[in-house]
Amino acid sequence: MQSNICRTCWLHNWEQPIPYTQAWQWQKEMVSARLHNPNLPPALLVLEHPPVYTVGQGSDLRFLKFALDDPHIEWHRTERGGEATYHAPGQLVFYPILNLRYFQPDLHWYLRQLEEVIIRTISIYGLRGDRKQGLTGVWLGDQKVAQIGIKVSRWITMHGFAINVDMDMTGFERIVPCGISHYGCTQLRDFLPSITPAQVRADCLAEMAKIFDLVFTQSPEPVN
Repeated sequence: MQSNICRTCWLHNWEQPIPYTQAWQWQKEMVSARLHNPNLPPALLVLEHPPVYTVGQGSDLRFLKFALDDPHIEWHRTERGGEATYHAPGQLVFYPILNLRYFQPDLHWYLRQLEEVIIRTISIYGLRGDRKQGLTGVWLGDQKVAQIGIKVSRWITMHGFAINVDMDMTGFERIVPCGISHYGCTQLRDFLPSITPAQVRADCLAEMAKIFDLVFTQSPEPVN
């Protein structure tokens, strides 16, 4: 069960876009380190990606509307759950590396907590984020504003969630986002023209700290 004791969390916070494969490798290394030493503090990577598509380990490739061998489009099949999604600059991506044994070893609980982080963050701006029965993520009306996809190994998490803040949304037209054709995607800028990723980054980190009882500190964990 989650305790009321605040845990130190090593924060990796990048302002410049990080290639997807690089951030993916960092996550794998951090998970491996915690599998070998479960006492390592949790970690959190916060970043943006250059344009890239990803699909979950069991995703149906029919949800991709582009030629898979198109040399101008980067895409990856990953070990996370969920279907196809799109990343681009202006979308904030949070990758928590948490040992859920120190919080609550329950995947349903963890997914709902990630949704709650997003819902509380956007509520700061006067927006009501909603859940959809049987689905994962956060919506504004019938438009999805945040995507969630995770992988857990021996209760250690990787991958995470993405919030569409101020990005080129046309990339979503080349996929069936999250495999859901009857809902669309949106971004915070459509509701708040002056919103910035920097503002959302700071507010989301604050809500993450509250919900998971974390104290962020600059990470000594090397990334190359």
